[in-house]
Amino acid sequence: MSLQDPAPVTDDAPPFPTIRDVKMFAPLGWISLAWADFKWCPVSSLFYGFCFAAMGLIITFVFEHAYEYTSGLTSGFLLLGPFLAMGLYEISRRRELGQRCALSPTLGVWRRNISNLGIFAVVLGVIFLIWARASLVVFALFYTNELPNLSGFLEQVLAFENLEFLTVYLGVGLLFALIVFAASVVSIPLMLDRNQDAISAMLGSVIALARNPASMTVWALMIVGFTLLGFLTFHIGLVIFMPLIGHASWHAYREIVEPLPKSA
Repeated sequence: MSLQDPAPVTDDAPPFPTIRDVKMFAPLGWISLAWADFKWCPVSSLFYGFCFAAMGLIITFVFEHAYEYTSGLTSGFLLLGPFLAMGLYEISRRRELGQRCALSPTLGVWRRNISNLGIFAVVLGVIFLIWARASLVVFALFYTNELPNLSGFLEQVLAFENLEFLTVYLGVGLLFALIVFAASVVSIPLMLDRNQDAISAMLGSVIALARNPASMTVWALMIVGFTLLGFLTFHIGLVIFMPLIGHASWHAYREIVEPLPKSA
């Protein structure tokens, strides 16, 4: 009886992403490419922009007289942004592949890797709930004045009253934002484009931040700046700025993550 060679073991799982170094001001190029995507498919991009703007308006309207909740929900809006922008990633992807501009295929893009996207959504949801609770605790412990209306609160913030509260609140918020940013820089595009598992995608995203601290800092500041401009324009600016951020995030993924070999 002769021994046969064992059958080769096949593994359909994509390899762990290889992270590349990018230049400090590479995000400027991502925004330029994002604008090209926006012009290529304006109706679909504006649809997502209006969705973001509507969310901001609803949050502000419902919690106008309970701004301690508004601040937490607004931060949660920013934390969940990468997950909500999947349709924008798909628009940029379709343009790369030479496919037609259409809204309907982007609405169900989450089905492509639903299990891992679900895991990632749970992770973001847990972080958001912890942040929302931490936000309330900071208000309870450090906000010393009587709670005014929303406009009164903004006046106190701009006048740097309750400086201890502002310092603690911003510090805690920055910590949560850093955690989410590190886990989401390229994770969702990886899961959509390569069917990557959630853990590898998030680890790859953390490595991307660790290897490119300068460019990631510039990118984070640009995201915050565009988002603040959107809110300061009574959410109207979100209609344009959020699609640009979404498209640019796809191009960030393309530049940061080494493409798969042709054989893969």
